[in-house]
Amino acid sequence: MTQVAAKSQLLKNEPLARYTSWRVGGCADRLFVAENLSELQAFMRSLDHTEPMFFIGLGSNLLVRDGGVRGTVIVMHQALSDLRVDGKYIFAEAGVTCGKLAKFCANQFKAGGEFMAGIPGTVGGALAMNAGCYGSETWNIVYQALTIDRQGATHVRNGFEFIPSYRHVEMPIPDEWFLGAWFKLEQGDAEESHQKIKKLLATRLASQPLNFPSAGSTFRNPHGDFAARLIEASGLKGYQIGGAQISPKHANFIVNVGDCTALDIELLIRHMKDTVLEKQGVVLQQEVRVIGEYA
Repeated sequence: MTQVAAKSQLLKNEPLARYTSWRVGGCADRLFVAENLSELQAFMRSLDHTEPMFFIGLGSNLLVRDGGVRGTVIVMHQALSDLRVDGKYIFAEAGVTCGKLAKFCANQFKAGGEFMAGIPGTVGGALAMNAGCYGSETWNIVYQALTIDRQGATHVRNGFEFIPSYRHVEMPIPDEWFLGAWFKLEQGDAEESHQKIKKLLATRLASQPLNFPSAGSTFRNPHGDFAARLIEASGLKGYQIGGAQISPKHANFIVNVGDCTALDIELLIRHMKDTVLEKQGVVLQQEVRVIGEYA
């Protein structure tokens, strides 16, 4: 492995609880925080082609098991933060928060991206899982995407090369990761867009348990129904395993109420799925991504 540039950080046995919104999880063998794209490319070229790699943004839809991650975890949000107008489009790198993107679009008199303010993560994560809320999804507004491969080479790919579905995106080429995207939006009114964002954030504050560490929605909404309704109808609101609790405020949120482990969360997820299947006859599909090994 080549030497990492001085401004970047390569940390060994780094606790990943510091990098996830649930605030749980074991250590990564290696964690790389790039200062910029060129240093990220140089680092990726230095890795063995068999090295397991995991890219994370704010870790807001991620559960890292207590045994940690074998391989290299790459943190995106500190380096990839470019956000600008590029011709007819808005370009945002993977590390830009979705909330910042929504407000920037509004300031540029662009409408259609207001819903991004309700996604508690980064552009990279939103692209990878087709994140959405309040009836809109990320890939509805993507024109092109910028990706990086294992050799550190970048690629501009058209939106139609990807196959988005509910909370999932099929990549055209394996072993590529998102660096950013160009978003196509309609001309709009800045004040109207800001009012939409303000209303959306107020709804989010009123309905979601933002005062505890969580990872947002635990399960996807089944077609024609809501996971939260099914969980609540199964009598699970407030149910707790260890330090992991099904939020009394929103039944599709698991919150860390203190001294929580990743195993507590994973056992609670399993209990929710089993109980909803038994009582409602519905198989819930997990939205949260799980990586790493058991302790």
